[in-house]
Amino acid sequence: MKSLGALLFNAVAFTGVGCLAVSVQPEKRSLTAVTVKGNAFFAGDSRFYIRGVDYQPGGSSNVVDPIANVDGCKRDVPVFKKLGVNTIRVYSVDNTLDHDACMSLLADAGIYLVLDVNSPKYSLNRADPGPSYNDVYLQSIFATIDGFAKYDNMLAFFSGNEVINDAGSTRAAPFVKAVTRDIRQYIRTRGYRSIPVGYSAADVSENRREMADYMNCGTDDERSDFFAFNDYSWCDPSTFTKSGWDQKVKNFSDYSLPIFLSEYGCNTNKRRRQFLEVASLFSTDMSSVFSGGLVYEYSEEGSDYGLVKLNGNSVEELDDFKTLQAAFSKQNKNPSGDGGYKTNNKASTCPAKSTNWEVDGDSLPAMPEPAKKFLEKGAGKGAGLEGPGSQNAGTPSTSTATPGSGASAPSSTKKGSASTLHPSQSFLGPVVCALVVLVSSLLGTTLL
Repeated sequence: MKSLGALLFNAVAFTGVGCLAVSVQPEKRSLTAVTVKGNAFFAGDSRFYIRGVDYQPGGSSNVVDPIANVDGCKRDVPVFKKLGVNTIRVYSVDNTLDHDACMSLLADAGIYLVLDVNSPKYSLNRADPGPSYNDVYLQSIFATIDGFAKYDNMLAFFSGNEVINDAGSTRAAPFVKAVTRDIRQYIRTRGYRSIPVGYSAADVSENRREMADYMNCGTDDERSDFFAFNDYSWCDPSTFTKSGWDQKVKNFSDYSLPIFLSEYGCNTNKRRRQFLEVASLFSTDMSSVFSGGLVYEYSEEGSDYGLVKLNGNSVEELDDFKTLQAAFSKQNKNPSGDGGYKTNNKASTCPAKSTNWEVDGDSLPAMPEPAKKFLEKGAGKGAGLEGPGSQNAGTPSTSTATPGSGASAPSSTKKGSASTLHPSQSFLGPVVCALVVLVSSLLGTTLL
């Protein structure tokens, strides 16, 4: 019978030659997580500007999850890189599916993701927001957070998109803000990396500033991490002043959160857009206030906004693609240094009730009681895009939140940041293999 020492020697020797071939290698991690400092985004110590495109192949009427489609990502990610973008926005995902492959392809290409957490069946109802703000809805969006918090190239979450689109729908604003608060609390309590959370506002000038101030007023737990809005006011041929973009910079000069354009690229005046706004958006014209934006949109879906036309696995680059690519290439350098960002983190004053803003006061609904268990136990599996929906399901909020109630400390069962979710297994692999060989040798010797 072989001695234990000999068996161990043989096991380790086998590990050194055989197991190295099958050991699990650490996941490739090529991007620095983006954080918020003052009214700007940073990747490490460098100012980060969103040079992006909105990505919803199939269009808004045919909801699919484009970043669970590996073949689609293999087709489109090289095109993103050729275009010169560093960020894509995705409007809906299926939180039951795996996204590792597409997120890895994006990361390898140097591309971040801005993600809307809602889907058509799991979202707020602007016409009657109270019942739709319930535990079933929050479970779905928390499950989406769980699925994406591990990725370093997860740049930001949108808590809502164009929920307020006129004066009458401003009554939904407290619920949008409550959802933003809840997502931020969930991220903190589950111990995830501090991923920015904010809102994408409609191109409605009547209450855009009110909405921006509302998302930045109150206690720190109630405030957003950033504010974004869709803007189609620069219609070529135009200029920084003719378009009114100079006034947007002026109007938001005192705003303390990062701002970016969640959609831009007017096509009203003629089919082929010139994208002259790129030169201003990524220059000192705007860098003290704005942190870039996302062009609408990647694929042509019948609205003449597409940069490319998709046909199976083929991609046809349209004129707008070539024009935007040239604009990005011409304005390929961001403003030097920090771009004149502001470190002031002062909260805004909540807007007063008016004809364009029907919210009276700054109180928010409390998190629905049954949803509070998710903070400690996690959300569990999501329902996906084909689930039964949440707008008329679950238990809604029944009380008003106490200011500061969303400032939960991390739980004892901390999940860890994205950088610790994929530890290197180069040591664990050989150890496991050595133990397997040792047990096998012992069993073999016994049988002999």
